[in-house]
Formats: sequence, structure tokens, C-alpha cells
Amino acid sequence: MKQPDSVKDIGRNPGQPMAQINPLEQIPLPPPFDKIDEEPTFAQITDEAREKFVVLDDTIAVNIPKPQNKEEEDRLVQGFLSGLEKCMSTEDNWAFLQPFEMSMEHCAHCQTCSDACPIYEESGENELYRPIYRSEILRRIYFKYVKKESPKVHGDIDLNWEVVARLIELSYRCNICRRCAQTCPIGVDNALLSREIRKIASMEMGIVPKELHKDGSVLQLEVGSSTGMTPMIVKDNIEFIDEDTAERTGITIETPWDVEGADILLIHNAGEIMAWPENPGAFATVFEAAGLSWTMSSEAVAYDGINYGVWYDDVQFARVAVKHAAAAKKLGVKKIVLGECGHAHKALTVIADKILTGDLNIPRESSMVTLRDIIRSGKLKLDPSRNDFPVTLHDPCNLVRLMGIVTPQREILEAVLPPGRFREMAPHGVENYCCGGGSGFAIMSGHNFQDWRHRMTGRRKFRQILEAFSDEPMDKEHPKYLCAPCSNCKGQIRDIINYYDAWEKAGIYYGGLVELIVNAMVDAEPGFIDWEWH
Repeated sequence: MKQPDSVKDIGRNPGQPMAQINPLEQIPLPPPFDKIDEEPTFAQITDEAREKFVVLDDTIAVNIPKPQNKEEEDRLVQGFLSGLEKCMSTEDNWAFLQPFEMSMEHCAHCQTCSDACPIYEESGENELYRPIYRSEILRRIYFKYVKKESPKVHGDIDLNWEVVARLIELSYRCNICRRCAQTCPIGVDNALLSREIRKIASMEMGIVPKELHKDGSVLQLEVGSSTGMTPMIVKDNIEFIDEDTAERTGITIETPWDVEGADILLIHNAGEIMAWPENPGAFATVFEAAGLSWTMSSEAVAYDGINYGVWYDDVQFARVAVKHAAAAKKLGVKKIVLGECGHAHKALTVIADKILTGDLNIPRESSMVTLRDIIRSGKLKLDPSRNDFPVTLHDPCNLVRLMGIVTPQREILEAVLPPGRFREMAPHGVENYCCGGGSGFAIMSGHNFQDWRHRMTGRRKFRQILEAFSDEPMDKEHPKYLCAPCSNCKGQIRDIINYYDAWEKAGIYYGGLVELIVNAMVDAEPGFIDWEWH
């Protein structure tokens, strides 16, 4: 295993990988995937890519072109320093300055965060992926080049273009899951530091993965959704979903659009509409059966809850969040309910709290709470025996660790599952592991990045899933349901199940929470969950 010896290595040996992981040295997965030499191969970066782009390790996420002259080298360094100075300015970074400054100024180097990081652990404890490795580099740059303080006190580092470029690339080796922040005894948030590095790169230097920016938040603002769906297309798709869901359940539904004065504006992650239409179909079925006053909005952006800016760019984040709130204000709804999407929860609640003031500060609620209240109301007649199969629950980081929404989804599962069919992952709740697709990873697949995220960030989650079902026969004849109430997490979990062929080999299926409710509804035709892989 190749790994750096010190933080100063970040600027040494340009063009050579700082770290390399030998898959044969990784900890084997539980059965039936415990033969490590039979795991999928890890594709290599092409020689052409290594020549063209900055190299950090075994993969490339950001595609930072190597500078061709001294002027381009200096531009990278000066742009980063300029952005770092702005991050320390109340005027430019009022939303995140306090936690950012606290995390920059204080670290006990106790390494507690390392024990909490799934990427560091799955790498075989490679120093490059230790949470404080990138943080310490950023701190040394800050103290030496921004605060002009003595390197003898804070540690020395020589700043060059390779340091800047590699540090930006390294910020995309962090899921921003915040297990490190949760476990730190003094509250240092290494995930926030990773996010601020990304922000400097995007807002000051124009460096960002195209999946998040050009194909993500920019496309969403231009046409209405990162999926490319315009208002007309999304309404057509929802109409088809309503018809298909009605055929499957025997319950007629018609999603309401642009209803002024409705109690609820429901905002889905548009990925559900495209990839998992049974999810918005199930929401409509449950909301209608419960007699809720609700609507969706056909305003551009307002029908897609994603907000990729939350991972890398304050301005892009704010543009989308304001459009979500403005649509709710226009309709005069009482509250916004967020569908099954973790980062949409984070973006429009705890982060948007910083910018949605006045009449844009419309109440926002998690669908976990809404669905829990429907179950409590007794308006749905349920037959838990329809869900007579093993179920485990994935806790999305942004929903659970960041927001503390832990019990509502478990209360729902208790109501819709037979006794003894639910098993918790270990650990779970606020200590659960990221799906491996957090902070944008689930939609990033350039070069061999998909291999990297499955072998590194997603491997710990796959390990958890296998352990949760370890007392069940591992074959397709005994299907098992992984409940993942987050669109981004479902995308990553789908990919990692495909990567290891876990549906065919172990019968591991996945889906959302609301689908389990409909599957248990007495008034619906049986078999809403059809166990057809997609």
C-alpha cells in the first residue's frame, strides 16, 4: 500500500499518485462475498488522463487540467488564497464563518475522527484518507499564508500549484457524512472544511465536477430539473405514474398541481420520478387515502427537490433554495413537505434557515414526520403480514445525523411490518454509515471513479447490509428488503448491489419507506412491491 509520510508530501512528486490501494489488502466482506480475489476488478486510470489531469491517487473526480505555464500555476495558487481569505470574511462567508473558523483554529490531533471515518477504515488506514490529513494541510496554508503566523507554531508547508490542485481533488475523497464531526470531543467539523475547499474551488476558481455543476445545479436552474425535465414533461410523467399506480393498487389517484392555499407543497427529488416512479406514486396514494390537502408545483425548479449547491457552492445553493421557497409562497401553502431525499432535507431546512427570512421562511417538514402522523391518525387500514420478509433500514446521513430524525421512520416500520421482521444495522441511527454516495459521489462516474466509490466509500455500507441480513439465507429465493428513504442513497445502493451482483447472488433488494406503507394497505391490491430489479 502506497501512502504519504507527511502533509508536506501533498506538494511533492508531481504527476505521481500519492496513494494507491491494493484491493487484495482490503478487509474481506462477509459471506457470500468474502473471496476478495473474486471481487470486481478495479479499472485503472488511462495514461492519457494521467498526462492531462492532476493526479492524487487511484482515481480522478474533478478533472483539473495540469497548468501549461508559470502564469497558470500562479493563477491556481493566488485564486485559492483569495478564496480562503474570503472564507474568513464576515461579508463573504457570514453563513458558515463561525463553524469554519472554529474548526480551522482548533484541533487536538487526537485522531478520534479517524476511527469514525469509513473511507479511512476501508482504505486500510491509508494516511491520505485520514480526516485530518486534508484539514491539516488547509490549516497550515491558512496560518502561514493568510494569517502570516509562524510555521514553528502551526506547522510548515510550501505552497505551490500541485498542493492546491491535489487539495481540491482530495476534498472529493470525503462524503461529508460528518461522522467525524459527531465524534470529535471539541466539535471540529472536518467535513465542513472539505466542503469549504470545494466552495473555494468553485466560487473563486471555477473548478468543480461537471456532474454537480454543469449537469446538475446549472441544468436545474436553466430547465427546471437536473434530470432535464421541463414543467410540461414532469406533469406528463406524473400523469403516467398516477395511471400506472392506480392499475397496480386499484386505487384511483390524480396528483394535484398548483393548488393555491393547499396545506402541503410536496417536493420530490426528481430522480424518483425518473428512476423509481413507484415512490411518487406511493406518496400520492397515501396522501389521498389520508385525505390530506396537498399539491405539487409546476414552477421550474419547484418540482425537483435536489440542490447540489449544498455540496460545493453557496450561490448555486441559494438560487435553488429561494426558488423552492418562492413557489411555496406563490401558492400560499402552509408548509413544504420534503420527499425521500436526504440532501434536499439538509438544503431546505437547516442550511436554508440561514437565507430564507421574512415571508420566504415557510415551515418545512420531513416526509418521515408527515408519514408518521398519517400512521398515527389511523386513517390507513394496514395489514403488516403483506410485508412478511426481512427488512433493514439505512439511515441517510443528512436526514438522521444532521437533523436528528431517527424515530419517525422506525415507528412507521413497526406499524407496517410483522413482529420480528425488522433488524437494525449496526451501528444505526446517528452513528450509521453513509451509503457511500454522499456529497455528490452517487452521480459521479468519470474515469474509474465509480470503481473507487464502490471499493472505498460504499464498501462499508455494503458490509453493513450483509451483516444485517447475516441470519438469512443468502440467495435470490429468499428476498430481503433494504429500506433507504433517500433518492441519492438509493442510487448508490442500486449501483453497489449491481457492482457485486447482490440481487442475483444474495437476494438483496432495495426501495423506499412509503412503498412499504402502500404494500401493507388493505385497500390496495396486494403486491405493490413486485421484486422486479430496477
